[in-house]
Amino acid sequence: MLHRGVQSSGHYDVAVIGAGPAGSAAAIAARLSGAGRVLLLDRAAFPRDKPCGDGIAAEALDVLDELGVAGVTDGYPAVPRLRLVGPGGAAVARPLPRAAHTVPRRVFDARLVEAAVGSGAELRRHAVRRLRAVPDGVRIDDAYTARVVIGADGAGSTTRRMLGHPANPPGHLAIAIRGYAPSDGAEQVIVTTRARWPAYAWSFPIGDGTANVGYGEVLRGVPLNRAYLLDRLHHLLPGAAPAGLRAHHLPLSTRRPPPAGGRVLLAGDALSLINPFTGEGIFYAVLSGALAGAAAAAGPQRAAARYAAAFGDRLGRHLRHSGFAALLTRRPFVVDAAVRRDGAVFHRMVDLGLGDGVFDLRTIGRIGAAMLHKRDAAS
Repeated sequence: MLHRGVQSSGHYDVAVIGAGPAGSAAAIAARLSGAGRVLLLDRAAFPRDKPCGDGIAAEALDVLDELGVAGVTDGYPAVPRLRLVGPGGAAVARPLPRAAHTVPRRVFDARLVEAAVGSGAELRRHAVRRLRAVPDGVRIDDAYTARVVIGADGAGSTTRRMLGHPANPPGHLAIAIRGYAPSDGAEQVIVTTRARWPAYAWSFPIGDGTANVGYGEVLRGVPLNRAYLLDRLHHLLPGAAPAGLRAHHLPLSTRRPPPAGGRVLLAGDALSLINPFTGEGIFYAVLSGALAGAAAAAGPQRAAARYAAAFGDRLGRHLRHSGFAALLTRRPFVVDAAVRRDGAVFHRMVDLGLGDGVFDLRTIGRIGAAMLHKRDAAS
């Protein structure tokens, strides 16, 4: 919980805790929306590595373009195709509705931080341990005071914990391990499996002769060790020999805390904004950060209400549909049917998994027809 205390010197209009994609986008949006002094805090020095699939969907770039941020994918070629292997072994390779990129987070995040600093935000290296309410703002570790604070400090968010919100429970939390392996591939590859479903391995080419490869699955209350995760990765991607392996947790959007509490807003992974259907989080991060930053610039009296309203308007319907899709696709045969279906279903599923698409009745009907066709063929 926030602890009350006495006022101290060193005022900022907005303080952002965490300088990843959500935090940097929040800082930029706050400055663009008229905030005077904006503080951006992170415990790490940039550039720094961050375990992730490194996939950057076109929708994330749209948000950054609206913030005036360009060039974040420079040097990393577009990846126009996705090869998807269903749990039953059926495979399809099709062009993506919009090409994606694979940019190592060491590069991507540093470019966003640079853009935030370029917008006028003040970057400080600081590990936040405590927040407490003071008469005219929020005090951060007796070092900084801000009228509004945005917690964008990741899956293990200190800000979220201090607001009294627990971490996601089993069933709403995933774990993944990723590394980098030699690859001359030119398409994204996702290999799903019935074993421990929902789970999949991936290989996303970077364009420099390597690919980001990894494996992830939803946690069910039983700890999973590194040896197990690597065994599953090698089973689904035979021959992969990744280096630089790191694991990370993914708080799924099916169990989100409130987006705001008083003068404190949450964005990105701290708000459990990981797509439960695909594990994607960069689009959600930059979008929620941009919405939070714009709302925070309006001042403490209006920030929480504005952010909650903007968040609901922009992502509410999509999050309901992605949650439904995640529930529906917990049955592997549904995914097999979607993989076998036509390009329209493929595109709709990609939009739902990488952007802010919805799972409309026509798509559900097409998947249902494919399931019935398989049943009739087998009888």
